[in-house]
Amino acid sequence: MRLAERLTSQLETSQKLFQTTTGVFEATDAGFAPDPLLYTVAGHIAHSADAMEWFVEGAFGAGWDLDLDASIAKAKAVTSLEEARAWLDRAFARAIQVVRSASDEELKGSIVDRTILGGAPRMVVVNAIVDHTAHHRGSLAVYARLLGKAPPMLYS
Repeated sequence: MRLAERLTSQLETSQKLFQTTTGVFEATDAGFAPDPLLYTVAGHIAHSADAMEWFVEGAFGAGWDLDLDASIAKAKAVTSLEEARAWLDRAFARAIQVVRSASDEELKGSIVDRTILGGAPRMVVVNAIVDHTAHHRGSLAVYARLLGKAPPMLYS
């Protein structure tokens, strides 16, 4: 099995788990946040999508965009659950496409822009994406509980 196939499998699993956890939310939940300074439900999902695009662009594209305030503002501007989910689906599709089309040599090759991840192999962004989306999936599971919803068991 090619390295790209193993890595895309991780991304596909991460997407499935994210969709399962966040599937309990309804459109009316999009604006919920337990504190005004935190991301809303829609904002969390949008931020996860934006960060995934950031990882892919940093490792495989032009490099790391370090205007994090703009990134936060962009995610917080998303108020629709439908819009946030669509963005996340596009980000997963793009990440999967980029990784799947890369050769093993490209995946093992160093990230050119050493600002983030110190020039590690490009393939490490898959673990970063999986870890980052798991972090936000966990936060969203807490949000769901605060709304009186029970996210389904993921590993049964």
